[in-house]
Amino acid sequence: MTVLLVMAKAPVAGAVKTRLCPPATPAWAARIAAAALRDTLDAVRATPGVTPVLALRGRLADAEEGAALTAALAGWTVLPQRGDGFGDRLAHAHADVAAAWPGRPVLQIGMDTPQVTPARLGVAVRRLLMADAVLGRAVDGGWWALGLRDGRHAAALREVPMSTAQTGRRTVAALADRGLRTAPLAVLRDVDEWSDALAVAAEVPESRFARAVAPLHHALLRGGRP
Repeated sequence: MTVLLVMAKAPVAGAVKTRLCPPATPAWAARIAAAALRDTLDAVRATPGVTPVLALRGRLADAEEGAALTAALAGWTVLPQRGDGFGDRLAHAHADVAAAWPGRPVLQIGMDTPQVTPARLGVAVRRLLMADAVLGRAVDGGWWALGLRDGRHAAALREVPMSTAQTGRRTVAALADRGLRTAPLAVLRDVDEWSDALAVAAEVPESRFARAVAPLHHALLRGGRP
């Protein structure tokens, strides 16, 4: 059974989605992040045949919608993120999963693609069974999903600059240096800037994420703030 690993940061005001500010306030950005995370957890929970794991940075007790997020994680394994830079934290999270579930493939996503669906995750899980690795690139040049048949190979991410337009390409190259064949997944837009939030909300208008974005968007169209 594949481990479906979600890398997330507790949605605390001032600590998440700061690139949405402005037009969002830090508190509103945290509410949007909480909605994105809850949508992501729902999609993972509805994906059949996977073991759900969250690698968390920060404390849900301090977060927006902390109680709802804690309830949504019933039955999950929650691991603390460790390490310095993001690449190091990714490598550690994969290594921790590999140690806890030896021999299991790992599909890892983040909390920035609330439009992800169980069907799309299921495709990624199945594709990983036929490849050494899978990578879902993001519109901005990064990536939204990484699957590894052996999670220990995530150590290669320590050498990859994160959050750049070259991150996706450099990740494929780093895995190739380890002799891994990487199959592509669908390209998605992750939510970094306000324009990304509007585009993703339009893609999934019935989601919690879209409902969190909508009041601020409507207020801005009226020339004010909610």
